[in-house]
Order: sequence, then C-alpha cells, then structure tokens
Amino acid sequence: MLTQAGHPCELPLSSIAPDGAAGPKFRTMKSAMKSAVAIRHVPFEDLGSFKGILAERGYETVYVDVIADDVAAIVPEGPDLLVVLGGPIGVYESDTYPVLKQELRLLESRLRAERPTLGICLGAQLLARALGARVYAGGRKEIGWSPLRLTTEGRAMCTRHLDGAETSVLHWHGDTFDLPSNAVRLASSDLYENQAFSWGRATIGFQFHTEVTMTELERWFIGHACEIGSTADIDVERLRSESIRWTPVLSRQGRKCLEEWLDSVES
Repeated sequence: MLTQAGHPCELPLSSIAPDGAAGPKFRTMKSAMKSAVAIRHVPFEDLGSFKGILAERGYETVYVDVIADDVAAIVPEGPDLLVVLGGPIGVYESDTYPVLKQELRLLESRLRAERPTLGICLGAQLLARALGARVYAGGRKEIGWSPLRLTTEGRAMCTRHLDGAETSVLHWHGDTFDLPSNAVRLASSDLYENQAFSWGRATIGFQFHTEVTMTELERWFIGHACEIGSTADIDVERLRSESIRWTPVLSRQGRKCLEEWLDSVES
C-alpha cells in the first residue's frame, strides 16, 4: 500500500499511469499540493528529516515501497519531485532484483524530461547508471561519519552547506560509481572520489546520507546488524556515539542544503 507519513494515502492523479495500474482509486484523486514520490527499498530507510522539510514547503509526499508497490505505475514526468532512497542491494544485481530495471527505466524517462530528481545512496547509484555510468563494488565498505571534500563546483551549489569544516555526513555503502558523462562532481571523501554530483538543472545525487535522524539510525543498527558485524572496525556503540554527536549538526546543515536545492529547481 502506498503510504504518506505512516498512514494510507493515494498518489496524485498526475503521478500514476493513465491506465490506473496502481489501482482504480488513484484515477479519481486530485490534490492542490505539490507532489513528491519517494521510492523506498527497505522500510527503515526513509526520508528521515527531509519528510518534514518537504511538508513545510507544501509537498504531499507518498512512499512507493518496492516490496509491495508497482514502481512501473509511476508516471516519469508526474511527480513534482522524485526521491530515490537507499537500500542494501547493488545496481548491478538487477537480474536478482528485477525492480531495479523498473527504476532504471523510470529514471531514464524522468531524466529526459528534466524533472526534479534526488538520489540518495543506492538512489545516487541508480541515477549514475541511468546516465550511462558504471556502478560497481568498491574496494572497501564506507560505514560511519566522516567529512566531505567539496569541489569548486560543490562550493558554489547547495552542497556548500555540507563542507567538512562544518559537519560530517553519514556514509553507508560498499559500492561506488564512475562520474556520468556531462555530470558535475560536487564532493569526494577519503575513500571514494564520487560522493555527490549534479546533472543538468534538476538532478542531484548524494552517495552519503544527510537525511538521517537518531530514531531512524536506531532502526538501521538493527536492520543492518549483519553488515555491521561483518565489517572490521565498525560496531554499534561507536556508530551510536558518533551519530549522537553529528546528527544535530547535520540536521541543520542538511536542511539548508535541501532547501537551497529545492529553491533552485522550483524557480
């Protein structure tokens, strides 16, 4: 079931395929609010702090859960904003997880239409692949809090609020990607060169997480327990301690980043 803020909700008419693929009730809904669709791969990795920011800016946000919902029912040009969230699978595993093929087709059409699109972690990797770049397993997992190094272009865009001199961000990935053709690198880390990129006027990808809250992370510590346990030098106690330190700072800086980006794509 498609959900909004924890309760059943219907997608705006313009966001659903004209044949009503997501169910007949969607054919009759109309909304005066701006529409945001967030593709969610696992229940505990959601919009976090971004959900409230979008609500403040007049967005009606709907989650499309890939486990239960039909990604193919989303009209690529429909939502005013599309957010593709993180998850523990790899873009290159589309034969094992066919929903990834649906997401890539959706993103390819969305990008051609130049509609506002944000990718976070797996979402950024999917954006890179939809733009023709290679996505592959990295040499080392990057899990935990560390600063970003911004490029000159990154300092001129919304990512300037995520400067490593101001805050650390949360990394939680083992895959990486090549910079897509015609994309602009915005940030790097010590382990991976491509941490954030923009493409065109309305597309941005973050390999890291700026949306996380402590409530959300406590769910991650359980949901990703096997991954944490199998990664050298990473444990829940350390992650929790670093998260308590950095989430309040990142919440402020992440808000500034998201709001500045939305200002640019809504204008």
